[in-house]
Amino acid sequence: MEIWRLPISASQRGKLISAGYTSLSSLSSISSSDLARELKVSESEAMNILKVASHSRGSETSNASCSIVEGAQSAWDMLHDEESLMHITTSSADLDNILGGGIHCKEVTEIGGVPGIGKTQLGIQVAVNVQIPNDFGGLGGKAIYIDTEGSFMVERAFQIAEACIEDMSEYNRFLRKDFQECKIKMLPQDILENIFYFRICSYTEQIALINYLDKFLSEHKDVKVIVVDSVTFHFRQDFDDMALRTRVLSGMALKLMNLAKRFSLAVVLLNQVTTKHTEASFQLALALVTVLDLCSVTMLSR
Repeated sequence: MEIWRLPISASQRGKLISAGYTSLSSLSSISSSDLARELKVSESEAMNILKVASHSRGSETSNASCSIVEGAQSAWDMLHDEESLMHITTSSADLDNILGGGIHCKEVTEIGGVPGIGKTQLGIQVAVNVQIPNDFGGLGGKAIYIDTEGSFMVERAFQIAEACIEDMSEYNRFLRKDFQECKIKMLPQDILENIFYFRICSYTEQIALINYLDKFLSEHKDVKVIVVDSVTFHFRQDFDDMALRTRVLSGMALKLMNLAKRFSLAVVLLNQVTTKHTEASFQLALALVTVLDLCSVTMLSR
């Protein structure tokens, strides 16, 4: 269960989320005195929060134990599921090959690069390409675009949508002689209408939105990709507590991984890179890398 579902006051939930507590498991090993100090509340209030969380966690564990027993899956079934999953093309054959065929559904893919290399354009491209119909090898889905830097360009998205439709028309013309009867009916404005855009201005808004996505995806089950551009922008600016920042980012990544598997969609995290000194040399590395094992690619300029 996520923190925002706890039966406590809205202000208490807000303080917990701001302090980096996004799930019940994150409260399992903290004392009431430490929690009171982090949330800046009285110890009795902190004890009450932990009591409610413990009760909710007990109910959740009881329900989860039944679902785990009933939901056992063989390794053979897992392999079959992976082989049958569709990929989202990046429109770059080289990058698709690096990623093993494109952006994978049910997985979180982190792509980093220096400023100006084209990360945002890649994110927009993926949000457009996910809408390619099944007849053309696509998913025919919709996209969520989370913009933390204000770099999303709707004019560029329109141009990419036009190019995508033109590519499908060329593909259709190549395969079919009766092209006039099979003309592509999609328009650029149709593609833009299927991109749900969220502008995020702080890390607290980002955490709140990630927690809200569960409900949003339940209501929009045709969404097949979530693009976060960029995932660490606000966390690089507003955090002084390194341990807290790591915990919050890890919790967010875990939440996105769960959403990817539960709703059979792809998650693309765009990220900045930083220069790190290792073994007497300087190397580019993803900024604020989470402790979770993600499929990560660093884009380098030629």
